[in-house]
Amino acid sequence: MTRSLRFNGTGSGVNGCPSIHEDLDTGEVIVHGPALTDPDDIAQLRHLNEGEVPIVVPRKLLVDFAPKEVTRVPDIIGLDEFDRLFTQFEHTAWRLETRSRYASDELTDTYAQFTSGVPVNWEGVDAEWCTERREQTMLGKRFERVRIVDEPPTVGQLYLLDNARRNSAVGETIHNLWRADADRVGLPDEDFWIFDSRLVALLNFDEADNLVNAELITEPAAVLRYAMARDAAMHHAIPYEKFAARLAAKED
Repeated sequence: MTRSLRFNGTGSGVNGCPSIHEDLDTGEVIVHGPALTDPDDIAQLRHLNEGEVPIVVPRKLLVDFAPKEVTRVPDIIGLDEFDRLFTQFEHTAWRLETRSRYASDELTDTYAQFTSGVPVNWEGVDAEWCTERREQTMLGKRFERVRIVDEPPTVGQLYLLDNARRNSAVGETIHNLWRADADRVGLPDEDFWIFDSRLVALLNFDEADNLVNAELITEPAAVLRYAMARDAAMHHAIPYEKFAARLAAKED
């Protein structure tokens, strides 16, 4: 059976070698790099069995990207504590949105308006949320999101594309990316926030697409993986206005 591998990181910014991957099902670690080939060096190795290939990796690669615990214990927080993160961070809050549907959106009046074909007036909607975002951005804090969109987009994704006008008005920066492009560059199929490039809040949803809690991740190597995904997403995504215009042109 094909392994489910996650890229943890590389010790090289040029050719990606050596690198570490992790099997998400078994927890096994896969390391690849330049082979150790000198016969005198190989002769010093103990327990090198037939079919095994010795490779050379920098110590720093293992320190930065190898798992630090045999079994990781998730740090789960409730939604109230999760909400407080949006006023406690210092500089940047960045989100990747990957889901085709969010149940909470469908409970709103604006969603009912949008799906009925009525133009949504986003001004004044969710006044408390908008006020908090404005207050935080006035403090110099930055909010950014990349939203993944299926082709064709789901109703929920089209709703969020319209909703981006509200987010933008209160200081958020919204970009979009086609799912095929997200898959091509290896973005994770997870929803998460990164706060100040040091704390990740991985969002957990139930089978009905309701947000139930968040898992806090602070291990530097793990945070770095999400930061790498953020950088790749921002490189390939485009501002929501351009994305919406291109989508409209395709539909005409």
